[in-house]
Amino acid sequence: MRLPLFQTEIHHLNPSHIAEVVETATTEFLAQCLEPENLSFPVMPAFGSWVKSIDENGIGTTIYGVVYHATTAPIDSVHRARALGLSIDQLREQQPQIFAMLKTEIKVAIAGFGSGGKIYQHLPSRPPQIHQAVFTCDDDEIEQFTEEFHFLRTLTQMSNAPVDELVAAVVRNVYQARKCDRTWLVQAGRQLSLLLKDDYDRLSAILSQVHP
Repeated sequence: MRLPLFQTEIHHLNPSHIAEVVETATTEFLAQCLEPENLSFPVMPAFGSWVKSIDENGIGTTIYGVVYHATTAPIDSVHRARALGLSIDQLREQQPQIFAMLKTEIKVAIAGFGSGGKIYQHLPSRPPQIHQAVFTCDDDEIEQFTEEFHFLRTLTQMSNAPVDELVAAVVRNVYQARKCDRTWLVQAGRQLSLLLKDDYDRLSAILSQVHP
Protein backbone atom coordinates (compact mmCIF):
# COMPACT_ATOMS: atom_id res chain seq x y z
CA MET A 1 0.00 0.00 0.00
CA ARG A 2 1.45 3.32 -1.04
CA LEU A 3 1.53 6.44 1.11
CA PRO A 4 -1.62 8.57 1.29
CA LEU A 5 -1.24 11.72 -0.78
CA PHE A 6 -0.91 14.08 2.18
CA GLN A 7 1.88 11.95 3.71
CA THR A 8 3.72 11.84 0.41
CA GLU A 9 3.49 15.62 0.10
CA ILE A 10 4.80 16.17 3.64
CA HIS A 11 7.68 13.78 3.05
CA HIS A 12 8.52 15.52 -0.24
CA LEU A 13 8.52 18.95 1.41
CA ASN A 14 10.64 17.80 4.36
CA PRO A 15 13.12 15.06 3.38
CA SER A 16 14.23 14.71 7.01
CA HIS A 17 10.77 13.26 7.76
CA ILE A 18 11.62 9.57 7.43
CA ALA A 19 9.25 7.56 9.62
CA GLU A 20 6.18 7.43 11.83
CA VAL A 21 5.88 6.07 15.37
CA VAL A 22 3.87 2.81 15.42
CA GLU A 23 4.73 1.53 18.90
CA THR A 24 5.94 3.43 21.93
CA ALA A 25 7.32 2.73 25.42
CA THR A 26 9.03 4.61 28.23
CA THR A 27 12.60 3.99 27.05
CA GLU A 28 12.21 3.47 23.30
CA PHE A 29 9.88 3.55 20.33
CA LEU A 30 9.30 1.65 17.12
CA ALA A 31 8.82 3.59 13.89
CA GLN A 32 7.87 2.52 10.40
CA CYS A 33 9.85 4.19 7.63
CA LEU A 34 7.82 6.11 5.06
CA GLU A 35 7.57 4.65 1.61
CA PRO A 36 9.37 6.64 -1.11
CA GLU A 37 7.44 8.15 -3.98
CA ASN A 38 9.20 5.98 -6.55
CA LEU A 39 9.44 2.18 -6.67
CA SER A 40 12.24 1.52 -4.21
CA PHE A 41 12.71 0.42 -0.64
CA PRO A 42 12.47 2.98 2.19
CA VAL A 43 15.74 4.54 3.27
CA MET A 44 16.91 2.67 6.36
CA PRO A 45 18.60 5.04 8.87
CA ALA A 46 22.11 3.98 9.81
CA PHE A 47 22.81 2.02 12.97
CA GLY A 48 23.68 4.51 15.71
CA SER A 49 22.24 7.51 13.82
CA TRP A 50 20.29 10.26 15.61
CA VAL A 51 16.57 10.86 15.11
CA LYS A 52 13.92 12.96 16.83
CA SER A 53 10.18 13.11 17.32
CA ILE A 54 8.23 16.15 18.48
CA ASP A 55 5.58 15.58 21.14
CA GLU A 56 2.63 17.32 19.54
CA ASN A 57 0.63 17.06 22.77
CA GLY A 58 3.39 18.62 24.86
CA ILE A 59 4.77 22.14 24.97
CA GLY A 60 7.33 21.95 22.20
CA THR A 61 9.09 18.87 23.60
CA THR A 62 11.51 17.27 21.14
CA ILE A 63 12.50 13.70 21.98
CA TYR A 64 15.94 12.55 20.79
CA GLY A 65 17.12 9.00 20.31
CA VAL A 66 19.50 6.71 18.44
CA VAL A 67 18.63 3.91 16.02
CA TYR A 68 19.70 0.57 17.48
CA HIS A 69 17.80 -1.94 15.32
CA ALA A 70 16.29 -1.98 11.83
CA THR A 71 14.35 -4.56 9.85
CA THR A 72 12.72 -4.93 6.45
CA ALA A 73 10.05 -7.61 6.34
CA PRO A 74 6.71 -8.42 4.66
CA ILE A 75 3.70 -6.49 5.92
CA ASP A 76 1.91 -9.85 5.99
CA SER A 77 3.57 -11.68 8.89
CA VAL A 78 2.25 -15.04 7.69
CA HIS A 79 4.21 -15.18 4.45
CA ARG A 80 7.98 -14.71 4.35
CA ALA A 81 9.80 -13.01 1.50
CA ARG A 82 11.52 -15.41 -0.90
CA ALA A 83 14.53 -15.03 -3.14
CA LEU A 84 13.59 -14.13 -6.72
CA GLY A 85 17.04 -13.79 -8.28
CA LEU A 86 16.22 -10.37 -9.72
CA SER A 87 18.01 -7.03 -9.56
CA ILE A 88 16.26 -3.95 -8.19
CA ASP A 89 15.59 -2.72 -11.73
CA GLN A 90 14.16 -6.12 -12.70
CA LEU A 91 11.95 -6.07 -9.60
CA ARG A 92 10.60 -2.66 -10.63
CA GLU A 93 9.81 -3.99 -14.11
CA GLN A 94 8.56 -7.49 -13.33
CA GLN A 95 7.38 -7.44 -9.70
CA PRO A 96 6.49 -3.81 -8.81
CA GLN A 97 3.98 -4.99 -6.19
CA ILE A 98 6.90 -6.26 -4.08
CA PHE A 99 7.68 -2.73 -2.88
CA ALA A 100 4.15 -2.30 -1.46
CA MET A 101 4.32 -5.65 0.35
CA LEU A 102 7.35 -4.83 2.50
CA LYS A 103 7.84 -2.54 5.47
CA THR A 104 10.98 -1.15 7.07
CA GLU A 105 10.95 -0.47 10.80
CA ILE A 106 13.48 1.02 13.20
CA LYS A 107 13.82 0.74 16.95
CA VAL A 108 15.00 3.90 18.67
CA ALA A 109 16.50 4.16 22.16
CA ILE A 110 15.46 7.44 23.80
CA ALA A 111 18.53 9.42 24.89
CA GLY A 112 16.89 12.62 26.16
CA PHE A 113 14.75 15.54 25.12
CA GLY A 114 14.70 19.26 24.47
CA SER A 115 12.23 21.70 25.96
CA GLY A 116 12.17 25.47 26.42
CA GLY A 117 15.47 25.85 24.63
CA LYS A 118 17.27 23.45 27.00
CA ILE A 119 18.60 19.93 26.51
CA TYR A 120 17.99 17.21 29.09
CA GLN A 121 19.87 13.93 28.88
CA HIS A 122 17.39 11.78 30.75
CA LEU A 123 14.07 10.15 29.88
CA PRO A 124 11.16 12.52 29.17
CA SER A 125 7.96 12.25 31.20
CA ARG A 126 6.47 10.35 28.31
CA PRO A 127 7.69 8.95 24.99
CA PRO A 128 6.45 10.17 21.60
CA GLN A 129 2.86 9.25 20.85
CA ILE A 130 1.61 6.84 18.22
CA HIS A 131 1.60 8.23 14.64
CA GLN A 132 3.93 11.13 15.44
CA ALA A 133 6.50 11.95 12.79
CA VAL A 134 10.14 10.91 13.12
CA PHE A 135 12.89 13.06 11.61
CA THR A 136 16.62 12.72 11.13
CA CYS A 137 18.70 15.12 13.23
CA ASP A 138 21.00 17.56 11.48
CA ASP A 139 24.60 18.11 12.55
CA ASP A 140 23.80 21.22 14.57
CA GLU A 141 21.20 19.38 16.62
CA ILE A 142 23.57 16.47 17.27
CA GLU A 143 26.32 18.85 18.30
CA GLN A 144 24.02 20.71 20.68
CA PHE A 145 22.68 17.52 22.27
CA THR A 146 26.12 15.97 22.80
CA GLU A 147 27.72 18.87 24.68
CA GLU A 148 27.30 16.70 27.77
CA PHE A 149 28.06 12.97 27.99
CA HIS A 150 25.28 11.60 30.23
CA PHE A 151 23.71 9.92 27.21
CA LEU A 152 26.64 7.48 27.15
CA ARG A 153 25.54 6.05 30.49
CA THR A 154 22.05 5.49 29.09
CA LEU A 155 23.48 3.61 26.12
CA THR A 156 25.94 1.47 28.10
CA GLN A 157 23.12 0.33 30.38
CA MET A 158 20.87 -0.95 27.60
CA SER A 159 20.06 -4.64 27.74
CA ASN A 160 18.18 -5.29 24.51
CA ALA A 161 20.75 -4.15 21.94
CA PRO A 162 24.31 -4.89 20.78
CA VAL A 163 25.45 -2.24 23.25
CA ASP A 164 29.18 -2.06 22.59
CA GLU A 165 28.71 -1.80 18.83
CA LEU A 166 25.94 0.78 19.33
CA VAL A 167 28.06 2.99 21.59
CA ALA A 168 30.93 2.86 19.10
CA ALA A 169 28.61 3.70 16.19
CA VAL A 170 27.06 6.62 18.07
CA VAL A 171 30.48 8.03 19.00
CA ARG A 172 31.62 7.72 15.37
CA ASN A 173 28.49 9.47 14.11
CA VAL A 174 28.79 12.30 16.64
CA TYR A 175 32.47 12.73 15.84
CA GLN A 176 31.64 13.16 12.16
CA ALA A 177 28.70 15.50 12.92
CA ARG A 178 31.02 17.62 15.05
CA LYS A 179 33.39 17.94 12.08
CA CYS A 180 36.02 15.62 13.53
CA ASP A 181 36.37 17.46 16.83
CA ARG A 182 39.20 15.46 18.39
CA THR A 183 38.85 17.24 21.74
CA TRP A 184 35.27 15.98 22.01
CA LEU A 185 36.39 12.49 21.02
CA VAL A 186 39.02 12.40 23.76
CA GLN A 187 36.46 13.58 26.32
CA ALA A 188 34.02 10.90 25.18
CA GLY A 189 36.74 8.28 25.58
CA ARG A 190 37.48 9.47 29.10
CA GLN A 191 33.80 9.34 30.02
CA LEU A 192 33.55 5.78 28.72
CA SER A 193 36.64 4.81 30.71
CA LEU A 194 34.89 6.04 33.87
CA LEU A 195 31.67 4.21 33.05
CA LEU A 196 33.47 0.96 32.22
CA LYS A 197 36.42 1.20 34.60
CA ASP A 198 35.79 -2.32 35.89
CA ASP A 199 35.62 -3.86 32.43
CA TYR A 200 38.77 -3.02 30.49
CA ASP A 201 38.12 -5.62 27.79
CA ARG A 202 34.74 -4.11 27.00
CA LEU A 203 36.14 -0.59 26.95
CA SER A 204 38.94 -1.68 24.65
CA ALA A 205 36.46 -3.37 22.31
CA ILE A 206 34.37 -0.20 22.03
CA LEU A 207 37.32 2.13 21.47
CA SER A 208 38.79 -0.19 18.85
CA GLN A 209 35.66 0.40 16.75
CA VAL A 210 36.00 4.19 16.83
CA HIS A 211 38.00 5.34 13.82
CA PRO A 212 39.03 9.02 14.08
